[in-house]
Amino acid sequence: MADFLDFAIDMLGQRPIEMTAVLCGLANIALIVRRSIWNYPFGIVMVTLYAFIFFENRLYSDAGLQIYFFAMQVYGLWNWLNGRADDGRIVVLRLPPRQIPWFLLGGLAAAAAHGSAMAAFTDAAFPYWDGAIAILSILAQYFMARRYLEHWLLWILVDLLAIALFLAKALYPTALLYGIFLLFSAAGLLTWWRIVRAAEATPAAAAGR
Repeated sequence: MADFLDFAIDMLGQRPIEMTAVLCGLANIALIVRRSIWNYPFGIVMVTLYAFIFFENRLYSDAGLQIYFFAMQVYGLWNWLNGRADDGRIVVLRLPPRQIPWFLLGGLAAAAAHGSAMAAFTDAAFPYWDGAIAILSILAQYFMARRYLEHWLLWILVDLLAIALFLAKALYPTALLYGIFLLFSAAGLLTWWRIVRAAEATPAAAAGR
């Protein structure tokens, strides 16, 4: 029992700043899955705390990314407020297919350029790995703020890459958090997909009556 308690404490984090960030992160993604606008207060606190955590561990790409995340939290809050259905939950959209290749090519180019810059000009740990997570997260956060279903696919990829990175840096509470994020992302993808399918079926059903 003592060994289990020690393990649980280690996973949750021994510093208040990391424990708070973990708890806010869990509340944030759970509310996103439910399409609740109340995810944003928790998200704002989480990204602010993680900016300090990542900077301390020389994960500069991730630390700088929190500044962007903060701005996108504000933009997402505004966009979600203006994109709600009658039940108060947000309306889910699909990414226009013609835009997908451009986002893919732009993301690959940006990840390569960012990783190269981090390797050349900083002492960043794992610059390309960290950089790829940063660029994918930028796209995912933008897609989420725009209410696109496809943001969940990007978050699943980000979570897989981040878990391995944080384990390598011995940031075990954060690795655990991203493991839980991965489960929530899979649940979010299924939940939002069902909503999109139901919305797409409604006009057809109405036309058939």
